[in-house]
Amino acid sequence: MTARLCAAGLAAVVLLVSPVRAAENDDGERAETYEMLNLFGDVFERVRADYVDEVSDQALIESAVNGMLSSLDPHSGYLDTSKFDEMKVQTHGSFGGLGIEVTMENGLVKVVSPIDETPAAEAGIEPGDLITHIDDEQVLGMTLAEAVKKMRGNVGTTIKLTIRREEQPPMDVTLTRDVIKISSVRSRLEGKVGYIRISSFNEQTESGLTEQIAKLKEESGGQLQGYVLDLRNNPGGLLSQAVAVSDAFLEQGEIVSTRARNPDDAQRFNAHAGDLGDGLPLVVLVNAGSASASEIVAGALQDHGRAILLGTKSFGKGSVQTIVPLTGHGAMRLTTARYYTPSGRSIQAVGIEPDLKVEQARVEALDRPDNRREADLRGALDRPESDTKTGTDIDVDVDVEVDGEPLPEVKKENEVDYQLERALDLVRGLSLFASRKAETGATP
Repeated sequence: MTARLCAAGLAAVVLLVSPVRAAENDDGERAETYEMLNLFGDVFERVRADYVDEVSDQALIESAVNGMLSSLDPHSGYLDTSKFDEMKVQTHGSFGGLGIEVTMENGLVKVVSPIDETPAAEAGIEPGDLITHIDDEQVLGMTLAEAVKKMRGNVGTTIKLTIRREEQPPMDVTLTRDVIKISSVRSRLEGKVGYIRISSFNEQTESGLTEQIAKLKEESGGQLQGYVLDLRNNPGGLLSQAVAVSDAFLEQGEIVSTRARNPDDAQRFNAHAGDLGDGLPLVVLVNAGSASASEIVAGALQDHGRAILLGTKSFGKGSVQTIVPLTGHGAMRLTTARYYTPSGRSIQAVGIEPDLKVEQARVEALDRPDNRREADLRGALDRPESDTKTGTDIDVDVDVEVDGEPLPEVKKENEVDYQLERALDLVRGLSLFASRKAETGATP
């Protein structure tokens, strides 16, 4: 009997933290609530007493809480302490660690790449190195997540890695953990077009975007023709960062609005003056993996006519989740609002349609005989020597470098990214059109 009362009391505590207000229920609803609490207590008592394996009370209660939340929608749920800590790492964009990108190969941790200016890079760890032991503990048998967790830790603490490199004998490397920032923004020049890849929206995204745009301007010598913003397979992240990225390319106007159950909780986010892109052509790449914060950016830039969206329809997640810490027990992720693009459309379960639908495809050159041209015709007129007029000095080369930074999310190494090629073509075409129009003095 005592177990039943304790279980019912725990259930009552769990339910009282939800938005349900007992004062607003009539007597019948209140009685039904207590009846269901008794049901929970009965089930809890029976499971802890008769289930085939012993299960801790904490595990049962956490599972009950998670069931309550996850039944609401696909994005609400309970985060235990470890999951909550991992989520904070992802959203904060920094943690105490070594600075290596790793994967698992044949049961060992394989170094994909050390991050520049981190303890791993300074210690001489190289791509392809295999980590066999962490603090003398064998890696074989660990999962990748377990190995990564062991390598992370408090800043200033040391760790010993045993490295196996090709045919060389194993060597021990001692490193001191430092603050590692997760780079969610990367960029490179594609001819005279600035390519910017945002893989997620964490606390480093806004500053990362500013740095990468400044770098592209410097590397191009101020000759940029435009930008391609790649949001493909970006699952989203922080609302504040999505607003900041949109604001970076907009001069004014609404970026996004959110509407909750309580009308007083509605919010509107507006752009401030200043366009980091200097008004140059902007193409945004989206696909079915572009979700949430990615769709906020794409929708805002599309509605304001600031960018052309190219690719395939986005994921269609138009809801906002709030993380509510639960002291000593992780946190709950609760859907608290829907968001709307500047034109007032909700993309929930619908997604954003690109302006130009371009499926990812493999490009192959056709082997066909050369076609006949004017110069091949008998008696064709010669080109007059005096006709030396040339076009404007604009780079319209459409060849795309494929040996730059790979995008494993959307293409394999050495494989042409068809969607990116089309986006680059579009930016170059828009730049060429604008330059020609400016030269001739034409008005729209």
